[in-house]
Amino acid sequence: MRVFVQATLAYRFEEAADVLLMVEAARSSDQAVSDEHMLISPAVDIVRLDDSATGERRLVFTGHGDVEIQYAASVEVLARDFDLHRTAATPLRELPPDALRYLRESRYCQSDRFEDFVRREFGAYTGGAQVAAMLAWIQTYVEYRAGASSVSTTALDTFVDRAGVCRDFTHLLIAFCRAAVIPARAVSAYAWNLTPPDMHAVVEVYLGGRWRLIDPTGLAPLDGLVRVATGLDAIDVAFMTIFGRAELLAQTFAATALDRA
Repeated sequence: MRVFVQATLAYRFEEAADVLLMVEAARSSDQAVSDEHMLISPAVDIVRLDDSATGERRLVFTGHGDVEIQYAASVEVLARDFDLHRTAATPLRELPPDALRYLRESRYCQSDRFEDFVRREFGAYTGGAQVAAMLAWIQTYVEYRAGASSVSTTALDTFVDRAGVCRDFTHLLIAFCRAAVIPARAVSAYAWNLTPPDMHAVVEVYLGGRWRLIDPTGLAPLDGLVRVATGLDAIDVAFMTIFGRAELLAQTFAATALDRA
């Protein structure tokens, strides 16, 4: 499936501040990027900090005054295996080294606080069937509601409040999976057919010897997700981190299907 992705960001910087930007589609094994364009106006000096291991595209610049960022690319999303029920959990000793960090609690995903609950609620399942049961629980008991959370909301808050947006659903599923010794990480992505369009937060779990994408909200087709960044939680995958202060003037994200098999 080919997806055309776009991002437009406009910010006002009263004082100069460094910016870490992650809006470019990752160059990974399951997606191919072409016809890519990035324009920052007025022109700024850019330093690239791309990650060759993950394919993440990162750039740093100093913003001052009114700054507009425009990004666009065509991305071929290659075949992905979304099956959960027939996938086995990978024993700890067989996990790749880079997956180990995704077993630990993090700022927004306090997996250690969910170990007893996960054991009681999902202990009858293993592997992909266990993750599917977690996903069904979240979609049954947590309401998707804009404005129900803030940037400081954690998985534990969402578990108590039973409401949130995509990042909250993502943090809760990650916390559940890590409590069950299943590596799980946050992913930021452009999402085709997401209403309203936005940078979407989803989850990858390590099952059956590979990372598998899941949308805990169920709002976006998995075959239309264009990966941007991965990390422990929302802090690692923020599309824009400003080391200073800035005023948001406008921002839009879009993903359009160019073809779909």
